[in-house]
Amino acid sequence: MPTIQWTDLPVALRDHLFERARERKVTAEDLYALKLWRESQPEAPDGDWYKDFGSFKICGSGKYPKTFLLRGQAPKGKRL
Repeated sequence: MPTIQWTDLPVALRDHLFERARERKVTAEDLYALKLWRESQPEAPDGDWYKDFGSFKICGSGKYPKTFLLRGQAPKGKRL
């Protein structure tokens, strides 16, 4: 199974992720938790997925991360 792609993202997707992280006030501590998870090279399932970090969620589809959600927002897809 392929891993989630974090580098060389399409420019529009990369910009969207940075914008959502800012808008949703994802903290440096939260981003560090995301960094540690990224370093584990998580597998990319087919279809929609999400990873819940407690204070935020990262959501994606296939090999791409797509957006950040706040704690109370409902994700869709497979929980990683």
